[in-house]
Amino acid sequence: MATLEQCRSALDKLAESLASANGDLRSAAALDRSVSCWITDLDTTFAGRLMEGRIEDVSTEPGPPAERAQIRLAMSGDDLVALVDGELHFARAWGSGRIKLEAGLRDLMRLRKLL
Repeated sequence: MATLEQCRSALDKLAESLASANGDLRSAAALDRSVSCWITDLDTTFAGRLMEGRIEDVSTEPGPPAERAQIRLAMSGDDLVALVDGELHFARAWGSGRIKLEAGLRDLMRLRKLL
């Protein structure tokens, strides 16, 4: 089982990848939205803001998200680490229910380029 520190490290790695994206990926990441990622097995939420291709102001909260973010993810810590390391295919994990993603339709259309 992934630790809280491993999950935070994975999110930092994801943020770095978004910040260094180019072309279509950069434009897809150029949203200004609140984001949350609930790590279900650790019962911890990381919340922040996706701005200009960066994830900023990340905070850690116990339990599920206290506020409803515009882009919401829920998954296990192991799945987060595997996803960021390229060992887990997002679409398959989402389709099977291992990863949950909730967002507005317009955001989902833009995010599909990233995921």
